[in-house]
Amino acid sequence: MKARTRARALALKALYEIDLAGHPPATVLRERIQEEGLEPELAAFARQIVEGVVPLRPWLDQHIARHAPAWPVEHLPAIERNLLRMALWEMALSPERTPPRVVVNEAVELAKMFGSESTPRFVNGVLGSLVRELEAIRRDLRRAMGDGDRDSLGSPSTGEA
Repeated sequence: MKARTRARALALKALYEIDLAGHPPATVLRERIQEEGLEPELAAFARQIVEGVVPLRPWLDQHIARHAPAWPVEHLPAIERNLLRMALWEMALSPERTPPRVVVNEAVELAKMFGSESTPRFVNGVLGSLVRELEAIRRDLRRAMGDGDRDSLGSPSTGEA
């Protein structure tokens, strides 16, 4: 597994645990990074993803729901929900500016590793739809942040990493 893929896999596992068990992000990250023995640069990348996604989950979920209307986000399996959140955050908001096609490919690879047989196809389809609207999604975020309207983005969670 490539180095950045390992970091994304760790971030996915952390987001999964935070989502299902409600454990504090800082604790989950510390434990997962220690267990995986990630190099500092990769640990920082995984941390950046988790710390970026957690406070924006409601906002990310709004956009995901628009592109998967037959599947309410709260009813998606946790792996799929968090893969989509992670990939959307990385495409729209990450300071890394990873090309969207790379983010989608990485998400599909993680879907193959951690999801069911249908997960890769579902993740690819939803992300493909999101990519087509990426500029509008970025504008929506800038507008919401510029207006200081934190409710449209989701309020910061407690116990942030």
